Amino acid sequence: MIRLRPLRSLFHAQGGWFSANWHFSFDQYHDPDWMGLGALRVFNDDRLVPGGVWPMHPHRDVEGITYVAEGEFEHADSVGNDGVLHPGGVQRMTLGRGAEHSERNHSKAEPMRFVQLWIIPARRGLEPDVEQREFPAEERQNRLRPVLVPAEGYAGPGAPAADDAVRVHQDASLYAGLLDPAVSVTQRLRDRFGGYLFVVHGGATLSRAGEMEEGSAAVLQDEPEFIVRAGPRGAELLFVEVPLAP
Repeated sequence: MIRLRPLRSLFHAQGGWFSANWHFSFDQYHDPDWMGLGALRVFNDDRLVPGGVWPMHPHRDVEGITYVAEGEFEHADSVGNDGVLHPGGVQRMTLGRGAEHSERNHSKAEPMRFVQLWIIPARRGLEPDVEQREFPAEERQNRLRPVLVPAEGYAGPGAPAADDAVRVHQDASLYAGLLDPAVSVTQRLRDRFGGYLFVVHGGATLSRAGEMEEGSAAVLQDEPEFIVRAGPRGAELLFVEVPLAP
C-alpha cells in the first residue's frame, strides 16, 4: 500500500522566526489519521529565518534525528554539545532520560532549512548523547545511501550495514540521495517494516503512485520494494525505514 502525502495536505505552522510543514500530529496539530508510522513519531520540515533560534526545550525517550537541507544548522544542548552542520549533515540526539536542546540558524544573512524526525527508541531511559556527521554530495549521488543505521545490538535481519553512518537506538534506518534528472533507484523494504519517502528538493515519480512534488511524501506499507525516478530537475530524497511495531 502506498499513500501519498501531497504538500498541500500538510499542516503549515508560521511564527515570526520560523515556518514549518508538519507531516504527523505535533504540538497544536492533531490528526488521528496522521499520528506517525510505527517507530516514526514526528517528521517536520522546518525553516528558520537568518539568525533565528528555536529556544532550548526539553524532551525525553526520543531519538531526535536532523537532516540539514539548506544553510547552516547550529545545535546546542544541556549536556555540553554544540556545533554547526551544513547541507547533507545528519545528527542523532538521544534524549533518553531527559535533556534540553536548541536549533539555531548559524547564519545572520541566509535562511536555514532542516528536516527533523523523532524515532521512538527500543529502550527507555538511555543516557543523553549526540552523534553527527556530514555526508558530501558525492556520497549521496544517484543512490539512496544509508546515513543512519541501527546501533550495535539494535539491528535485526536485513538491516543496512554502513560503518560510517550515524547510529540510532532502534532497528531503523535513514537513507539520503541526490538523483540526477531521469535517474531511477530501486529500494527494498524489510518484512513488517514501513517506509516514508520525502522529496527534499526537485520532483520524482514513485512506482504505482505517480508524481511527487518538492515537499511531498509517501507512506509505504506491505511493499517489498519501490522504484523512484527523478524528475527533469533531479531530486533530493530522504527515505526512512522503521519497524511498524516499535
